[in-house]
Amino acid sequence: MLPREELLKGVENRDSVARVIDQAEQAIKTWEVVLTDFLSPPELAEINRVFSRLTDVQLVAWGGYPQAERQRMAIARSELPLEQSQVDLVALEFAGNFLFDTATHRDFLGAMLGTGIVREKTGDIIVLGERGAQAIVAPELAEFLEMSLQQVRSVPVKTQRIDINELKVREPKKKELTTVEASLRLDAIASAGFGMSRSKMVNYIEGGDVRVNWKDVSQASSQVKSGDLIAIRGKGRLEVGEIAVTKKERYRVQLTRYM
Repeated sequence: MLPREELLKGVENRDSVARVIDQAEQAIKTWEVVLTDFLSPPELAEINRVFSRLTDVQLVAWGGYPQAERQRMAIARSELPLEQSQVDLVALEFAGNFLFDTATHRDFLGAMLGTGIVREKTGDIIVLGERGAQAIVAPELAEFLEMSLQQVRSVPVKTQRIDINELKVREPKKKELTTVEASLRLDAIASAGFGMSRSKMVNYIEGGDVRVNWKDVSQASSQVKSGDLIAIRGKGRLEVGEIAVTKKERYRVQLTRYM
């Protein structure tokens, strides 16, 4: 069996990680592929970190498209073949005329949860403006939602399955840049990447609006490293790329901003 207590030591999303450990043990015991519910980005990051120490099991995550935030994981013994296609997902479309009653992501999620389903069975929701939205869900919910979800806000909708390839996902806009800084402090790197003053960035950090690798960070002096993902609520994300030390012992940092 897996070293449960050792794996759970210091984790933040304890319930989620514990549940996946149970499912991993089931996969080892039965020699079958076991699927999790949808997991949030912080849960996915922590589970990948925890399971990276293990050699007996392998994990594959998929949420329907490359940039999906909420994803399910397929878990199997390391001896078995495991592919993205084994993560069962269904795409739904909620078609209606929202020209005079605009609906947000929250409205569509609220309508879905209002049918009695739980959040863990739903993935990303892609809002299509006045035409409605699309959503990724666990397959067992598809038929129920097709029958039950008939209205969002004041707008009647037709809920129907679509092919996963019909998801209307926009590629994120990105901007590559390089900055040279005296240190790798979070406030220095993030202010350069997001194009704002250092004092304004400190306010965002201390106000609880900044996450690094999906974890809340409230210390402006926190150090960043290559591979870190910095997110500011409502402002997008910043990926820290290659870091080099200059002749003057400053740090040249490659950054990619996703908007």
